[in-house]
Amino acid sequence: MKILFLCTANSCRSILAVALFNQLAPAGMRAFSAGSEPRGEINPLTLEALARAGIAADGLYSKSSDAHQALNPDFVITVCDKAAGEACPVHFGPATKAHWGLADPSESVGSPEEIKAAFDATLVRLKLRFTAFHRVSRATARSAGCRYAENRAGAHRHTLNLAGHA
Repeated sequence: MKILFLCTANSCRSILAVALFNQLAPAGMRAFSAGSEPRGEINPLTLEALARAGIAADGLYSKSSDAHQALNPDFVITVCDKAAGEACPVHFGPATKAHWGLADPSESVGSPEEIKAAFDATLVRLKLRFTAFHRVSRATARSAGCRYAENRAGAHRHTLNLAGHA
């Protein structure tokens, strides 16, 4: 199962999401990230937050959704409100779409400790949502494999809403 996390700049929230998801994901699940207007570099505070949490950042870089044209993800999850309001690129096909709105920790104001805490809090929120996502996706795979196959074939579109988790 392939999950694509989208945000606007692909420098903060989607990077936190992909790194954490891939650390926690069971076998057979892999995440990717991209941005609609990639900044071209990862926010240094994002990398610091990942390091504090013991999450590998190897191979991560800020990139456009065009980099994943051939990905054919099962899920496309937007993690910022601006990206959620944009049209999902056609090349993502019948992927199940979801929006997990997260405050942008890079826009936090306060002391350096308060700003670091905002990044850490974003990781905590993502972890809660991933736990729910893994639970739902396992249950769905067991009890609704037929519906999932129809979705992948484009017969149906489903939206997964885990926004209430966190």
